[in-house]
Amino acid sequence: MEFLNFDPEKCTLCGNCVDVCPFGSLKMEKQGIVVDDSCRMCGLCVRQCPAGAVVFEQRAYEVDKSQWKDFLIFAEQERGEIHPVVYELIGEARKMAPKVGFKVNCLLIGGEGSARNGEKLLEYGVDRVFVYEHEEFACFRADCYTDAAADCIAAVKPSAVLIGATELGRSLAPRLSTRFHTGLTADCTQLDIKDDTDMIQIRPAFGGNIMAQIAITKSRPQFSTVRYRVMDRAVKVEHPTGEVVICHVGEEMLHSKIRVLSSEVLEKKKSLEEEDVIVVAGRGAQSETGVALCRELAETLGGQLAFTRPMVENGWGDTAHQIGLSGRTVRPKLIITCGVSGAIQFTSCMNSSDCIVAINENPEAQIFKIAHYCLVDDLYQVVPRLTELLKNRKED
Repeated sequence: MEFLNFDPEKCTLCGNCVDVCPFGSLKMEKQGIVVDDSCRMCGLCVRQCPAGAVVFEQRAYEVDKSQWKDFLIFAEQERGEIHPVVYELIGEARKMAPKVGFKVNCLLIGGEGSARNGEKLLEYGVDRVFVYEHEEFACFRADCYTDAAADCIAAVKPSAVLIGATELGRSLAPRLSTRFHTGLTADCTQLDIKDDTDMIQIRPAFGGNIMAQIAITKSRPQFSTVRYRVMDRAVKVEHPTGEVVICHVGEEMLHSKIRVLSSEVLEKKKSLEEEDVIVVAGRGAQSETGVALCRELAETLGGQLAFTRPMVENGWGDTAHQIGLSGRTVRPKLIITCGVSGAIQFTSCMNSSDCIVAINENPEAQIFKIAHYCLVDDLYQVVPRLTELLKNRKED
């Protein structure tokens, strides 16, 4: 897409636009003002031009899709270890790749040990792992990571870039899509690909009432962030044939406007997404007694207590333990819902759990449509009895 248009008849070559650009995207050349790929479309040059020679507009154009091939997965690292969402992205990409004859590649940006982590990814059927390893990449800085990732994307020209919908991924993905003037579909829960290499990116929309199918048809690459624990993890291959490609880290990639004044390593706690056993307190447990009962059951099972959105909004829980479109997506081995009605905004983010047990007084509750075991009863009667049975079983 072309965003900035300079009117040569109005432009006086005063240089104001060049001076005010915070990204250094405008340069004075013999033929006039030239805009490079680092333009972020902030519009400062448009507002500061005294002659009104700069026009901000958007015109879509079609790229040659044949020039953009394969999948590129951003392999996020957390404290020197590959984030588990990466293996899910690899698994999904490997499902789609044979449909269009694509390869599955990965991008690793990080400090010492990144190349060794790249070797681990080859075991999952990855064709190439591009590694940008430097001590300055040990901690995430959005501008440096964006520059390194953009360098790889510009060189490799992937048709689709898949990024985990983590805190880091949600910061990096929009910066990259803006850099390449293309689309980004956030928080996808399903992916597919058509014969013309357009990805079908599926995500809940309108509060979860519909599942939107989004396609980026005219530009490349296609960017998607994918929620953790919604897709199947890739399996290892018997005879890996991929390679690790060490990429040059230029000085311009290391220059950052972010200065780290101090840092502190926080104690890592098991996140809700990583939990194998979850007990959910819904609207039916909206009291101190109800929440306490659910918490005791969760602790007895060795799991975590989670909440629905109404419970969080009413102050009974926190967003870190909220399941739903505006919270977390989980896929535990066992999930017990207590007093949860089962709105689609909730169920779409937990319906892939291995075993779902639902407790609700209302026999018409929506949650019973997806539950494996349904208990139509008062949670204040069922939960204490279930907790007692589990405690007695442990003592025996």
